[in-house]
Amino acid sequence: MKRVEASVVSIRELMPGCYQMCVMASEIANAAHPGQFLMVRCGDKLTLRRPISIHKVTESGEVCLLFTDAGLVRENSISSNRERMSVSGKGEGTLWLSQRKRGDKLDLLGPLGNGFWLDSSSRNLLLVAGGIGIAPLVFLAEKAVSQGKFVKLLLGARIKEGLYHSEFLPAGIDVELVTEDGRAGRKGMVSEYVVEHVDWADQVYACGPKAMYESIAREMMEKHAKKPVQLSLEVRMGCGMGACYGCSIPTKQGMKRVCLDGPVFNLDEVFLEEVRL
Repeated sequence: MKRVEASVVSIRELMPGCYQMCVMASEIANAAHPGQFLMVRCGDKLTLRRPISIHKVTESGEVCLLFTDAGLVRENSISSNRERMSVSGKGEGTLWLSQRKRGDKLDLLGPLGNGFWLDSSSRNLLLVAGGIGIAPLVFLAEKAVSQGKFVKLLLGARIKEGLYHSEFLPAGIDVELVTEDGRAGRKGMVSEYVVEHVDWADQVYACGPKAMYESIAREMMEKHAKKPVQLSLEVRMGCGMGACYGCSIPTKQGMKRVCLDGPVFNLDEVFLEEVRL
């Protein structure tokens, strides 16, 4: 874990209310793994830092964040040869982030937590993203592709405008779009299509809202699909390092801290109905 003062390189609005911010943070890029996150200080008025999923890391050491000025932050961006991250937070913090300018400084702490686990023997990977849950999965996808693995991404959103732009996705992956209104890709919830690909996949990864995880669990149970699913949990965090126990959740192995033991867990080990996001 490192504390870094990073300079803002660029910030722009990619979609209505969604911003891409890139900062220099090579120390973080060199140490980060897919699924880990950072804690970001958002101004002097807020006592607590905001948790951020790392979206991608590259050799040049630039970090990009994608977040909404009204609250939910997550995913990320694109600039060639850059490290990207995704922000996650609500309200004041992300509004403050959206107002930063080139040259401004960000106080970052990380990388933190335990990320996704990639089995060296796995060949086919299924990634399931709900909305801006695409954030940490892009980092994972690029690492997997670099290792010669096949990646299929189920990318879902409520409406067409909420889909992550395909031009920002890694080259060489197979993408299937799903929207609730059917205006882009297949119609329905992205969780409904997971079981179609479970037999093909050696490993399954998911990131999105809790309702999506619950739906995936139901679908897999009904279809008797028993493939393990790694999921990334986003909960409210205080310290981000396990000291305050504010992000503790119930699991089959007892209470676990999302910031320290996660944020990545196996779907079947978490009592989702008792998790407060």
